[in-house]
Amino acid sequence: MTSADPGAPDVPLAPGTPPALLRVRDVAIVHDGAHTAVPASVSFEVAPGEVVLLLGPSGSGKSTLALATNGLIPQAVPAELTGTVSVAGLDATTTPVATLASRVGMVFQDPDAQLITGTVLDDVAFGPENLRLPVDEVLARTEAALRRMGLWERRHENPDRLSGGGKQRLAIASALALGSDLLVLDEPTANLDPAGIEDVYDALAAVVADGRSILLVEHNLDAAVTLTDRVVVLDADGRTIADGTVDDVLRERAEELHALGVWLPVSATAALALRRAGWNLPRLPLTPTELRETLEATAPPVPRAGSAAPDGPERATDLRLDLHSARPVIEVRGLTLRRGRREVLHDVDLTITAGEFVAVVGANGAGKTSLLQAIAGVIPPPRGAVQVAGTDAARIPLRDLSRRIGFVFQNPEHQFIAHTVFDELAHGLHGRHLTDEAIRERTMEVLTRFGLEGKADVHPFLLSGGQKRRLSVGTALVGGAPILTLDEPTFGQDRARADELLRLLQGLNDDGTTIIVVTHDMQLVSEYATRTVVVGDGRIVADAPTRDVFADEALLRRSGLRIPPLAAALRGVRRHPSLAGVTRLDDLEAALR
Repeated sequence: MTSADPGAPDVPLAPGTPPALLRVRDVAIVHDGAHTAVPASVSFEVAPGEVVLLLGPSGSGKSTLALATNGLIPQAVPAELTGTVSVAGLDATTTPVATLASRVGMVFQDPDAQLITGTVLDDVAFGPENLRLPVDEVLARTEAALRRMGLWERRHENPDRLSGGGKQRLAIASALALGSDLLVLDEPTANLDPAGIEDVYDALAAVVADGRSILLVEHNLDAAVTLTDRVVVLDADGRTIADGTVDDVLRERAEELHALGVWLPVSATAALALRRAGWNLPRLPLTPTELRETLEATAPPVPRAGSAAPDGPERATDLRLDLHSARPVIEVRGLTLRRGRREVLHDVDLTITAGEFVAVVGANGAGKTSLLQAIAGVIPPPRGAVQVAGTDAARIPLRDLSRRIGFVFQNPEHQFIAHTVFDELAHGLHGRHLTDEAIRERTMEVLTRFGLEGKADVHPFLLSGGQKRRLSVGTALVGGAPILTLDEPTFGQDRARADELLRLLQGLNDDGTTIIVVTHDMQLVSEYATRTVVVGDGRIVADAPTRDVFADEALLRRSGLRIPPLAAALRGVRRHPSLAGVTRLDDLEAALR
């Protein structure tokens, strides 16, 4: 494995080697109104039948590059592109997007951006219809794609009625129906429950088996690693710094990638912690099975003089609040909620006390987001159904309610209203009898905390996906609300920024802020939530300490969930019993000390 050299001369292909399906050479992209190229210099190729995983920190230009593969940049999105992007020999900067669409199927980071018709069926059929295929073939492709994504039974529904995960499945189905030789997927599983992630990767494996190629931008490496052939890594400036096999990049350069702040499989992150503790792990495991097998074959390091072997991991989240004495800040009683003609919540009861860190989990469409939005007043709840600090939320003006509960949307763009990042953050502080200087000081503090100080004058819509997410969280935090509700807060974040955000939330929680998080990331739930509420079919099916929820595997399976990757890896490890019950990375490191 050698670092990529974007300026290296072309190397003649070996006899019998198929030409590249996608060829990216020395590509730099400057958005309209920007002054810096992001990405700055990217070169790689995707061969027929190959799966290439594109990694890089948030803001390195991965999504921008994805939009260049089918000509949307620069043909539809104003930008200056230097270098070359070619698909099957066609110049993507000049070949009409409609022509490239037959060769490149695209799934955007935001699925709402590509849902355009009134029914699920029509949305998937739209692409094949525009390829002027015979009606029978259009219908056959549409049905096959919808069945593969589990949406056939909902084919007559309006896409707007789907959950975030349902929309993600629909976007993937639309791309599959095109039958393109290349699929470009930008965070295809970000809004999916664990069972849905398994379904998507089963579908993608079938696509690869058919001989098609995939360019994958993904943060969930636990799912992606077994499908991936090659890994391309960008640095923070959007320059290619690695291009090689999974072994060459993820195993051999894991420490470098970890320092860069990109995601690794949870098993690899755990193995790095083991290495730091002195364990001899010459071949870095990437999957739970590999980690478990490696541990069974490896002796622990000899304890240092003066150190004592731990009795087991101390779990900070076991130091729980006394729920009988803590005061309720959220009380939900008999909440029933409809969206359109469909009842999405049925007679829900829930009490959350001050200072809790609660995770709300469940399958796509279970009603998690609807519950969170009703609590925060984004969806007006029925009178008497939601009490906030003893006051009926339905009777509190939304402006006043937002000072008590900060809310972060699943899609950051749904909450942006200002023309600059600075003004977006400052908006919530106006009307609070603060001086201009106090508003500026608090806004700059949040900008710096979230690494956005260099973007203060940029329009929020021109930020990267990860930067938009950080801004949306910042808008909820800037006002100092005592309750924070967040819908998929780590969506679009690189590992370093996600860790930073979650540590910030943990610190706020330690200081008394109540945190309620909707997420599909089971490792996140295991690491941070003291209590987990499982929602299924619009009802609460479990409400218990997080450890107890993850101990009930039958419940998890029924709810479309899975045990966290680290717990899956360490479960049943016999040679090292002190590790067998660990579910959190922090506990793993504590167990090794």
